[in-house]
Formats: sequence, structure tokens, C-alpha cells
Amino acid sequence: MLIDMHIHEKTYSDDSFIELKQIICKAQSMGLDGICITDHDSMGLVDQAAQVSREMNFPVFVGAEILTYQGDILVFGVDHIPGEMMQAQQLIDWTNQHGGVAVSAHPYRKNGRGIGDGLYSLKGLAGIEGLNGSTPYHLNAQARETALAMDIPLLGSSDAHLLERVGMYATLFEGSVRDMKDLTEGIKAGGVSPVHYTGGAYRSYDDYFNREVAV
Repeated sequence: MLIDMHIHEKTYSDDSFIELKQIICKAQSMGLDGICITDHDSMGLVDQAAQVSREMNFPVFVGAEILTYQGDILVFGVDHIPGEMMQAQQLIDWTNQHGGVAVSAHPYRKNGRGIGDGLYSLKGLAGIEGLNGSTPYHLNAQARETALAMDIPLLGSSDAHLLERVGMYATLFEGSVRDMKDLTEGIKAGGVSPVHYTGGAYRSYDDYFNREVAV
């Protein structure tokens, strides 16, 4: 299954310009099988997402992009988020204790929101975002190298705030993803890989992004 793991919806992300139904229509047109809404420090869209998901018969999973003192972390599989800012390790531990998974978002982005080489000191991360649609290629490549060195699953996502960005990067899950449990278990098991939409199809990357292989 192909899922864009990191999208911002305008209701709770004030830097986004896209509504949920628009996102779903764009995702369907690109051949995605599901999307994740990861608003900034909010899971407020949960109820609306569940309703729209049923209406449009399209899987919508709600996580959050949470800013820690070291940088952004995506969390999935929790029913709420902490009420205060945390250290990155604290948030990872909290997420794991609550049955979720924590993924480092755009770790090498140069805007004060990437954890960078601080990843090497963290324990319990379930994944690293190695393909992020709002991050330059060479910084995505750096994230991929770190994930390989740490033997941590690599994910892809658009980080879309604009409609035309939805689905440009996504994550390929080896198995079926019917609910949030399937999604989190798939990440934990390492049954995921990043993909890039180009030439009307999704393609995976091997050999440090040097060789494209059609999905």
C-alpha cells in the first residue's frame, strides 16, 4: 500500500492552504491508498478525518508533527499528544509508552526543526523520514545515509502544505494497512520504504538514490 505519511491540513496547521477533501481527491488521482494528516502539535482533526474517510471511502490516519527542543518528530498511534514541549528523547519514550511510534521528520533540514546528527544519540525511534517533499535532495540523501547507518526504517512523505505537493513522496507498505495498528506495526516491522512520484508512477530508490526502480 502507498501512503503519504506527512500532510498538513489547514484547520489546525495555519501554514497549510489545503482542505481534507481536496487532499483526498488529489491522493486518489495519484494512485495513493491512504494519507496521514500530521498537523503541527495537534490531533484536532481526528473526528472530522474519520467522518470524511467514511464518506469518501479512503483511509485517513491522523498523527501529529510535534516540535521538541531538538527538532520535529512525527508520532502515530497515540490518542493524544503531550501538553508541554519535550526533549526529543522524552517524546520518543512517551510515544512508545503509549503504544505509538515516533519518526524523525526531515532530520537534516536547516531551519531549526531538524534533529540532525543528534539522531545518533536517540533510542527507540521507529523510523526516519528519508524522503521529504519540502527538503532538498542532498539533505534527504543525508537522512537516508543516517537511517542505513542506524538500521532504522526509512519513510517517505510529501510534507504538503499546498495541493500540488500532495503525494510527491510517499511510503510503500509491504502489507495491507486497514487501521492505525496496521500502520504502526508495519513501521515497527520495517516493512516500509520511501517512494517518489515521477513520470506518472511511483518509483523506489536503491544505491543511495542513484538508481530508480519502478514500484
